[in-house]
Amino acid sequence: MSSEELSKAVILARGLGTRMRRRDAHANQLDHDQSSMADAGLKAMIPVGRPFLDYVLTGLAEAGYREVCLVIGPEHGVLREYYTHHCIPKRLRISFAIQERPLGTADAVAAAEAFVAGDHFLMLNSDNYYPAGALRALRLLGKPAVAAFEREGLIDKGNFSGERIRQFAVVIAASDGSLDRIVEKPDEGTLAALGPAIYISMNCWAFSPAIFRACAAIEPSPRVNLN
Repeated sequence: MSSEELSKAVILARGLGTRMRRRDAHANQLDHDQSSMADAGLKAMIPVGRPFLDYVLTGLAEAGYREVCLVIGPEHGVLREYYTHHCIPKRLRISFAIQERPLGTADAVAAAEAFVAGDHFLMLNSDNYYPAGALRALRLLGKPAVAAFEREGLIDKGNFSGERIRQFAVVIAASDGSLDRIVEKPDEGTLAALGPAIYISMNCWAFSPAIFRACAAIEPSPRVNLN
């Protein structure tokens, strides 16, 4: 492995599955085991044959990553128990970082700083299944980057409705392929101005350790409950 290639991945696994616990929207979509995990606030462990997080870990192993840190909450003992005693990955070394309070994405990333230990790393969500090819490309690139996915491809081949996709962040690239900006929750005017080729961020990033300075400097989102 080249010294520039990534070997570490950080998975943000504290998601509480709040939307899945809204019975009015999902009562007919979750079976008993899935509902139990959603009710327990273990979104990453909701089973689809096996815990969904298993698929995410398998994708990372297939893409060549060797060390993974799961960022979890202090209440997520079930998740820790599962991966340290009941289902120990053979191709990955699993570590855990505790996000003491649900203070947003930057705070969750910051919880993994000791695990990263000055290396470049991949960061991704626990509730999206990412193509191994995209994960591998970020690993081999070995520098900060984001995986962007075609909007129409996500609608046609992914498990996303057009209505839900409209709520996702849009990635806008400069002419040289570098990231120009990200537009959170773009309005219809913004989408129309971008034309037919629209790229979506699914929160899959290659970061350098410099990200932790940004995490320390960012202010909490108004949506974060600080009580």
